[in-house]
Amino acid sequence: MTVLMRRAGAEFAGTAFLVMAIVGSGVMASRLSPDDVGLQLLQNSLATGAALVALIVALQPVSASFNPVVTLADRALGMIDSRAALALIAAQFLGGLAGTVLANLMFDVGPVTFSSHERTGAGLWVGEVMATVGLLLIVFGTVRSGRADRVAFAVGGYITAAYWFTSSTSFANPAVTVARTITDTFAGIAPASAPGFILAQLLGGAAGFVLVRLLYPTLVPATATAAAEAAIRKVPS
Repeated sequence: MTVLMRRAGAEFAGTAFLVMAIVGSGVMASRLSPDDVGLQLLQNSLATGAALVALIVALQPVSASFNPVVTLADRALGMIDSRAALALIAAQFLGGLAGTVLANLMFDVGPVTFSSHERTGAGLWVGEVMATVGLLLIVFGTVRSGRADRVAFAVGGYITAAYWFTSSTSFANPAVTVARTITDTFAGIAPASAPGFILAQLLGGAAGFVLVRLLYPTLVPATATAAAEAAIRKVPS
């Protein structure tokens, strides 16, 4: 198996399990707490954030973007070539759809049930722009400052928080957005609402890329960061 095939497989599996966590925990939350939307969102956000941490820790040695916007930023930064980017993005979209179908089947709601949950309006689109800008800042700020071993915890924490501080509940991922159109459950989004979200995510990705290049123009090796932290710890307080 080639390296690219392994990376695409990791992206497929990771995105599938991420979407299963989003959709499945949304269904479970709506059943366990049917009269409390705030509690449903809390349960959904905690499950999603925890799953992200676990999936990134496990799959990061192979590939762990799970997001076309992050993969496009990798390409723009010269970290991967166009062929790899296309393969990884295709795997992410397919993995997301597979994850939704499996979550639907687990909870007996039908393998494909198009969502009727409309999410539209300027406020939600601004929320998606800001959620995606923040996500790119967290991912690449952590990686480019030489702390790639901490990116799982940074991303998991950010997404958990962004569920609450963004009006859109932070989809911030085109593959996940498309996948959530085929579940008429708590986490779903109506197919007609998806293009607006995806456009906002791409705009946020472009803005996030510019911000990352401004703040982190060069990649700091992890060894250099470790040496700097060790030196700081030796300074008498």
